[in-house]
Amino acid sequence: MRKFALLVVILSGGLLLYATKDFPPWGDPNSPAATHVSPRYIEKSLEETGVPNVVTAVLADYRGYDTMFETTVIFCAGLACFMLLRKFEAAKKDVYYRHIPTGITIHIKGGKQLPESSKEFEKIDAIWTPYDLIINTISRFLVPFIQLFAFYVIAHGHHSPGGGFQGGVILGASIIVLAIAFNLRTAIKRFGEKTDGILSALGVFIYSGIGALCILLGAEFLNYKALAKILPVSKVMARSHGILGVEIGVGIAVMAVMICIYNNVASEGKYDEGL
Repeated sequence: MRKFALLVVILSGGLLLYATKDFPPWGDPNSPAATHVSPRYIEKSLEETGVPNVVTAVLADYRGYDTMFETTVIFCAGLACFMLLRKFEAAKKDVYYRHIPTGITIHIKGGKQLPESSKEFEKIDAIWTPYDLIINTISRFLVPFIQLFAFYVIAHGHHSPGGGFQGGVILGASIIVLAIAFNLRTAIKRFGEKTDGILSALGVFIYSGIGALCILLGAEFLNYKALAKILPVSKVMARSHGILGVEIGVGIAVMAVMICIYNNVASEGKYDEGL
């Protein structure tokens, strides 16, 4: 089976290398992309989409199909990571608690746990790092500003550098900062596994849902001009609003998948200790 897989890889790679001979020379000013495609986008994107950022206009409008499947690939990557690493069985191992008033650590063998009503005890990791006032306080103040900047990057991505991919990564990083500064359980309390899974799928659904709405309004899939029928704007501004909508979907998907991958990799799929 391995030999067959190796043969398929070699043949596929050889076919791709063979096809490169038909590509125009690198940097050729007379290539079709340089003489027709690029000038078309640069000269007409603002007029046709109302979006000053040409890159965003190309990714979310002219090349909207490709970007939608890129978002789907990100979702599939998070799903694959979940399927390969997530462990649901309860491992019988030693449990550690810290008595909050005194700071004394209690070691319980065999996986037994204290009742939830024991509010004076905090479950900690086997290799526990004591509470650090500076790190924890700074991270708590920093996270809201990180998230605010992420929302700006997503919302303003079609007018300046940014977009759903960049903003989604920043949003995901804000939750990961909590997991690193405190512990994984603290981050999961604020952004649970079920919420993460729902948002991973919701981001892709928003993107494809906007495309399906365009079909229902009598246009092609992802032809945002059709949104002018339900929005009090012109067809050009409807394309701009459609781009913003799909960027929001991309941002949600990227954020959730990034958190999912971190949680599973950092805890080996156990969702208990983390890094």
